[in-house]
Amino acid sequence: MLLIKNTQIFSPKFIGRKDIFIYGDKIVCVDENLNPNLSNLKVIDGSKFIAAPGFIDKHVHITGGGGEGGFKTRVPEIMLSKIIEAGITTVVGLLGTDSATRSVENLVAKANALNDEGISCYAHTGAYNVQTPTITGDIQKDIVFIDPIIGIKLAISDHRSSSVTRDELARIVSAGRVAGMISSKSGHTTLHMGDGQKGLELIYDVLGEYDIPITFFQPTHINRNETLFKQSFKFIQDGGYIDLTCKNKISPLDAVKQIKSHDLATKKVTISSDGYGSFSNYDSDGKLLKIGVASVSALFEEFLNFVNGGFGLEEALEFFTSNVANSIALGNKKGKISNGFDADVLLFYENLNL
Repeated sequence: MLLIKNTQIFSPKFIGRKDIFIYGDKIVCVDENLNPNLSNLKVIDGSKFIAAPGFIDKHVHITGGGGEGGFKTRVPEIMLSKIIEAGITTVVGLLGTDSATRSVENLVAKANALNDEGISCYAHTGAYNVQTPTITGDIQKDIVFIDPIIGIKLAISDHRSSSVTRDELARIVSAGRVAGMISSKSGHTTLHMGDGQKGLELIYDVLGEYDIPITFFQPTHINRNETLFKQSFKFIQDGGYIDLTCKNKISPLDAVKQIKSHDLATKKVTISSDGYGSFSNYDSDGKLLKIGVASVSALFEEFLNFVNGGFGLEEALEFFTSNVANSIALGNKKGKISNGFDADVLLFYENLNL
């Protein structure tokens, strides 16, 4: 049991200076002047701190990404310390380009390990390929029967994808939606967006032909180029979620400022690190020119960029907490400091050091 006394709480909305009583892995009560008479209670004086929900990173290659430059460019598995140092308490792990030497089984094993170590870790079935790699041989069964799988990973508009057709995309996303309904999970499809000329057009082809809610298509890396990013304005307007990647061509800060300047709502804008995945550049012949590794610490750095860039704490935190929780159907237990929610709490000093 833990009691954090007299701390400023951004939930992410500022709710004042209060106490937070935690039992096990849940927030039991948030109120003023809590003084439970319990012999094994640990008390933290929170008067010098700011409390905020733990960050949620919905796009992390927990088993390592990379590999586009040969076996020597395979990225190793992430360690717990790297995650929590960045203020991240909830992670969604997924595969990338390489589903030949990486597997969904390995992904789930790593997710279970991170859960055992004390954070919350979820996972996606699938990878870049339309021949979606699974554990059970069926997308729906993976999501319904295997914890921690909550959704699907797929790539479109990218030279490394398997050129999914409209009907194939509809089939995959529909399978996730139905599986999510059955299992009370998100069931969304995270769509890696490349630099392909069509951008989001394939999604709109499906939306025009099939009755699938737009929220089940969740494109990421949407800020990788100007054309794709401009397409996302209509996507937001139509009610879809977009995910901005840290350290991309258009910074998340600049992207959100542009979105706001067009009077678009920001509640369905999320930010993720693409941590332990590779960033790569290719020439016109498809030859690899440069490859590097993304860091989960970029998520915390982007948060500071928002605060230093003129955003108040309430607004800045939403892109890393409540917006993300809502996008993956975890808004009833994550992304806020509130009674009954998971006890994912960050304590900042006034200068926003963790």
